[in-house]
Amino acid sequence: MSAFSLVKMLRSGDQALVKMTIVKEWTKELFSAKMGSGKKFDFQFDSLQMISYLNNADSLRAYGVDTNTVMSLIIPDTYFHKWNSSPEKLMQQLYTAYNRFWNEDRKAKAAAQGLNPQQAMIMASIVEEETNRKNDKGNVASVYINRLKQGMRLQADPTVKFITRNFQLGRITGVHLKLESPYNTYLHEGLPPGPICTPSIESIESVLNAPQTDYLFFVASYKFDGNTFFTSNLDDHNKYVRLFHAEQNRRADSIRKQKALQAPK
Repeated sequence: MSAFSLVKMLRSGDQALVKMTIVKEWTKELFSAKMGSGKKFDFQFDSLQMISYLNNADSLRAYGVDTNTVMSLIIPDTYFHKWNSSPEKLMQQLYTAYNRFWNEDRKAKAAAQGLNPQQAMIMASIVEEETNRKNDKGNVASVYINRLKQGMRLQADPTVKFITRNFQLGRITGVHLKLESPYNTYLHEGLPPGPICTPSIESIESVLNAPQTDYLFFVASYKFDGNTFFTSNLDDHNKYVRLFHAEQNRRADSIRKQKALQAPK
């Protein structure tokens, strides 16, 4: 800015606002790491102050959350804050946006699915990590809602990935399924204690507007065409799983043979 604009801003007490665009945050630690002078979100306070605030149960009690559910307050959006805002001021603005998003209509839709807003956010975070396909989100949500209502374990791979903190992990194995954590939905019934990411509004809406189905299982198409097979009984599900693994192995064998042919003699 010009010297004149700078002097005018200083004399009036104004300051440039920090633009904070939130798309997806997996953990409060990774979110906090972006805070501080010179970081992605250029605030006067630093990441240590932010994570200390998010780990303080007394501070969070005013928002009706705990150290596990606090990330459910974050609705992906673009926010503007003063540079010298405190972690408390930032959270107050996020909380205001959260309450504005969770209007009476959305609360009623959540209740119709047997969920409160925080539970809906946790469910939406699983859907968010489970699929990028818009057409599948609603059916995926219906699977987990049905399992929850029937007392089945969710057995959601993304919750296990969350435990590892390796968010690029491509395949969940038997070793991962045995990891002891309240977030392991293969070992523990019900929803995990908190969201496993900040879900998109699209994923939240897919939970609130999930269709009524009898689906309990889903697996990627064995045709590898991006589609998903949803089923209501284990026999049909296992049939599609076998077809998927057979095609997966066939493709792996084909790649190995191709590499062998291309290898120098």
